[in-house]
Amino acid sequence: MPNPLGRALRNRRAGHHTLVWAHPDLQAPETFTLTSPTFAHGAPIPERHRGRLLGANISPALAWTPPPADTAELVLIVQDPDVPFGKPATHALTRGIDPGRHEIPENALVQPSPINGLVHGNGPLGRRGWAGPMPIASHGPHSYVFQLFALDQRLQLPDRFTLTDTLHAMTGHVIARARLDGTYEIQ
Repeated sequence: MPNPLGRALRNRRAGHHTLVWAHPDLQAPETFTLTSPTFAHGAPIPERHRGRLLGANISPALAWTPPPADTAELVLIVQDPDVPFGKPATHALTRGIDPGRHEIPENALVQPSPINGLVHGNGPLGRRGWAGPMPIASHGPHSYVFQLFALDQRLQLPDRFTLTDTLHAMTGHVIARARLDGTYEIQ
């Protein structure tokens, strides 16, 4: 049965122009590539990676080509620009990714992470780590934009950093970036 609220809000979306990707201070060449073995760019994200209020909340595996040689740190930000109100929902905010790594395995964006050095910022409802797709039923497909930024210095952030803290610290330090878009819809 269609959700009347989702249908009523179908044409309301924050928009891709509100993503971190569009921020003028974070523009940089797209000189490396971000992929996932579980979904192609622009394709649906598998059900197993769907967000859960209770139970499993499994992050997808990610892989990337080498970033520029002078990269000091990688930062991953995953956002949904199709929320009906305000700013995009943040589904992952992770810093401390070693530029020598070229992948994050499935379910490694948990708190605490099994990968040494990965640190998660505060996401939706104060959650740290992956918060999978949970769009409003009947709202239509939502985009989930995986944005990976190569920085020329390591970020100095408080223990429970926010997206605002991260953006402020990244300004002027993004030297390259990569993007992967997935979709998810609840009928």
